[in-house]
Amino acid sequence: MGAAELVHDGIYLVGGASLSHFQDAASFIVRCEEELVMIDSGAGKGARAIEGNIRGIPLDPARISLLILTHCHVDHIGSVKYFQDSFGLRVAAHELDADAVETGDPALTAASWYGTKLPRVGVDRRLRGEGEVLVVGGTELHCIHTPGHTPGSIGIYLDRGGTRVLFGQDIHGPFSPEFNSNMEDWRESMEKLIALEADILCEGHFGIFSGKKRVASYIRGYLDQYAGSY
Repeated sequence: MGAAELVHDGIYLVGGASLSHFQDAASFIVRCEEELVMIDSGAGKGARAIEGNIRGIPLDPARISLLILTHCHVDHIGSVKYFQDSFGLRVAAHELDADAVETGDPALTAASWYGTKLPRVGVDRRLRGEGEVLVVGGTELHCIHTPGHTPGSIGIYLDRGGTRVLFGQDIHGPFSPEFNSNMEDWRESMEKLIALEADILCEGHFGIFSGKKRVASYIRGYLDQYAGSY
């Protein structure tokens, strides 16, 4: 459907509705010296297209050592098994979403919304508490717990060449009791992300936002939109 897009130095958008399959949330590759890190994997049907986009950069998907999941929803985790089976990578997710990822729970993963079933997969690294730093190839990937959309949602950021890049997938929601959304937690999480003063925001469905002011404005726009919600 499309070719990978350069976000910033060694950081690429490789999957999404216009790049791989219409059901896919955005997925990214971060080059960390000789290793690659993948952030989210799409909904499943676009896995081969995502692989092709990675090869087109050109990078070898066999160099992906780690796949970090920002949360447990199907449009972000549906291709986990494909990439695990094909390339033997390790998978990381927050402990509060990890069980849903592993079991493919139809409600918690929103798979029922998509009319699909998820295969059982393994989570190798359960991220705990308020945040952890994963170091891959000398690159520090800061995984910040940002509950609200789901209990185990995380934001991921890294600093490269004086630029802070934030992966804040699904800032916009949606929110539902079916997957244990919590609006008060979400509001606190959004304030956390704003405080990071990121230069670039990579959002799960609505694109790449550049410039500190634009990033903060995008997030605050949703805080204003949902003001007074449950």
